[in-house]
Order: sequence, then C-alpha cells, then structure tokens
Amino acid sequence: MIDQRKINGLMVVNKPQGMTSHDVVSVIRKKFNMRRVGHAGTLDPLATGVLIILLGESTRLFKKFESFDKAYRATLLLGTTTTTADIQGKILITKPYADVTEKKVEDILPRFTGETEQVPPMVSAVKVGGERLYKLARKGIEVERPSRKIRIDILKIINFVLPEVQISVECSKGTYIRQLAQDIGEVLGCGACITQIQRTKVGPFKLDEAVEINDVSEKYIRQWESLDQLVNLQ
Repeated sequence: MIDQRKINGLMVVNKPQGMTSHDVVSVIRKKFNMRRVGHAGTLDPLATGVLIILLGESTRLFKKFESFDKAYRATLLLGTTTTTADIQGKILITKPYADVTEKKVEDILPRFTGETEQVPPMVSAVKVGGERLYKLARKGIEVERPSRKIRIDILKIINFVLPEVQISVECSKGTYIRQLAQDIGEVLGCGACITQIQRTKVGPFKLDEAVEINDVSEKYIRQWESLDQLVNLQ
C-alpha cells in the first residue's frame, strides 16, 4: 500500500484514444487507492499520448506542469470541415482538394509559426461566461471567443498523401492543434479537420518514457524528496 503522506511524484502516461484525461485519473486513483491525483494538460478523447499525472503533494504544482511547452503529431484530412474540427464532428462542407500539393502546404506553414493569435475551438475546455466551451458546444450553442496569444516554434510536414497531411508541431501552452488544422484548411481553400492527434512531449517528458494505462504500477511513480525539486524541473 502506498503511503500517501510521502508522495511527491508524477507519472507519465500514454493516454489511449477514447478515454478522457479524467478517466485516466480515475483509473489511477482506484489503482493506488489515492484521493490526491490529478492531470496537467487535458487531452480530449480523440487524442493520445503524453499525459502528466500528478500524485499526492505534487498536485499543488498543477500550473507549473500545465505551462510546459508541448509537441504533437497530427493527421489532417483535407477537403472536409466539421463542427468540431475533427473527424468525429458533423460534416459541414466538403470541397475539392486535388490541386493541393505538398509544396503549397509547405509554403503556407510559415504563416502559422512564431507568436500568433488563435481563437479556441468550441470543443475546448476554455471558459467563456463561466462555462466550458465544450459544454456549450454539446448544447448546440456557439459563442464568440476572444483570440489568445500562442507560439508555434516548429511546424513541418511528416508525410503527404492526399487527402491526408501528417504534421509535427512544437508549441506553447494553449495551442489547439485541431484549430490549427482548420485554419490551415481555410488558407488552402479546401478546409481540413483532424483525424488523429498524438501528444509526443510535455516539457522534458517524452512519449517513449510513458507507461500504458493497463501497465500502471507503483514502479512508474517518479518521486522526489521535496516539492522544490519538482518546482525547479525544466
């Protein structure tokens, strides 16, 4: 049995598709019989990849871990625009994409790099008027969202086979990849939505060190002697 009074740790989990971040937290709470478990940086059910789980006293450092830069791999489906900017949403419009070339996509990507502003998607966890946007979206309500400053350091094509484009993104906290995909589609003139998204890195924590949810055990908890060590983690 874990002595919860001595936990100052975290776990790097590879969130599977179909689970919410809170689902992962619930699994770990039950596994370790712990109340103080949280996550830093929400991944929606479609997304997979690195999810930082904070345990015990380290849950107090939520904002520290949430603020880390992140990296993703995502697949864009050209020619399709949906209500949620991903393939699980209702299709709003389809357009031809046959004239889109890899070079054409490469030429527009610099528009999205550096410090820019982005309007959060309606399916995000951002609060407007005290309510989460995704909750409003479930009710069929769309509201005006103020743009937010983001930073994209690296944005490149990994694979290009029409109608799909796979991209790699390294960005700041608060960057929505599904919105990025939709914005890229709009500039291309054919629309786009996300079919797959994987978070490959959060700060210093990488996907290749993440544990699968079914393999979670005490040996994967990274513990520190004090919270100061976690605070100073780069």
